[in-house]
Amino acid sequence: MIQRILPLVAILSLSGCALTQQAAPIASDNTETVAAIKSMETNLNTRLDGMETKIETQNDYISTLEKELSNVSEELSIVRSEQTKIQASIKQATSKKARLAPVPVSMQTQSLKDTLILGAIENVEIADIKQQFTARIDTGATTSSLNAVDLQEFERNGTQWVRFHLINQDTQADGKLEWITAPVIRNVKIRQSTTEEAERRPVVELWIKLGAIHEKVQFTLADRSHMTHSVLLGREFIQDIAVIDVSKEFVQSKK
Repeated sequence: MIQRILPLVAILSLSGCALTQQAAPIASDNTETVAAIKSMETNLNTRLDGMETKIETQNDYISTLEKELSNVSEELSIVRSEQTKIQASIKQATSKKARLAPVPVSMQTQSLKDTLILGAIENVEIADIKQQFTARIDTGATTSSLNAVDLQEFERNGTQWVRFHLINQDTQADGKLEWITAPVIRNVKIRQSTTEEAERRPVVELWIKLGAIHEKVQFTLADRSHMTHSVLLGREFIQDIAVIDVSKEFVQSKK
């Protein structure tokens, strides 16, 4: 009987060992699975937390953009309001200026109004001798000239001087001749159409009075006895001072 039982116990013992060896791997696999699940859960939670943080950051950025957009809209509204006011002011000023615009004035009329008018013939006073002579205002001549007779040149303190008589009909009638003495500021050469050789003429400066005009004028000295007037005033004297009305005489002086 015992011999029959022993083999059975041995078989059972071997079977128990085999079952024990098979159960151990199953328990180990379950532990690894649970650990893997927990790791995945942890990773998911971490990623979810990161996404929530990013969403919160984006929401804050969106909120900031909305505030800036609101501020820009307010500033734009203010700018448009100011632009409307400026345009209204410009329109009002333009309308007012149009109402107050002066009547157009001819430039020629304005020039004549502000410029002295001279006749073709005027009386001038030579300040050096305090005598009056009739003068022709000649826009065709560049320089002014005098009817200098008895012209004498001399030197004074190393400088060239001249003295001469200025003659017109009045002085000839009265027989009164006074010397005019002045330093020579330069000499010019004049070529007459009737001669080939240029004539040298001295130039002097003399003070003259013509109405309200009191100016120092440069005169070339020449014998103008064949001319009607002893004094000729050219463009250099007229420019920036007066305009000539050739239809009139003695506008600024008495005949």
